[in-house]
Amino acid sequence: MANARQLAERIVVRERGSGYLCLALPGELCAAPLAAGIETGMAGLAGVRRAHVDAAGQSLTLGFDAALLSTASVARHLFSLLERLPEEAAGAAPALGLQPALDRLKTILIPPGEAPPGSLRARVQPVLESALTEKAMTNFFNDIVAFYLIKTHWDLITKRWLQNPLAHSNAWLTVFYLVFLLVRYRKT
Repeated sequence: MANARQLAERIVVRERGSGYLCLALPGELCAAPLAAGIETGMAGLAGVRRAHVDAAGQSLTLGFDAALLSTASVARHLFSLLERLPEEAAGAAPALGLQPALDRLKTILIPPGEAPPGSLRARVQPVLESALTEKAMTNFFNDIVAFYLIKTHWDLITKRWLQNPLAHSNAWLTVFYLVFLLVRYRKT
């Protein structure tokens, strides 16, 4: 696949543990033929117990024997698989969400090439890469909406809801439910 390197750069680690790895995949890799090729290719690696591509969640979940494989060796095998995937299937699914725009922004903000160790660029580059992910941007906009709602309702909260909480119990239940949803979203 000609753009295997570009796709590999867009794969992000969501969760990792001993013998467990969950990766966020670009939308192009979640098309049926590519997803099946990734699953079978990863399952063919000795020590991998389970490989599943969730097309809706755009993720790859791997279970492997930590005594036989390291996370780095699993990642290397995945990246080598990308080069062998069929070219025609790569264009089958369009990229979804914010990620393509964020990837273009990364190429503008982070120049190609290795940063010299200890330089400002070497210290800032990982921060920019983690901040310019779809999940980070979604979290940011969720926080903006929450702060906007607090600002908009601040007079109601301080002048009415706090002075007579039982009369405005439905408003308090709404607030607690929205905070619960925000916290639950952050945990996933």
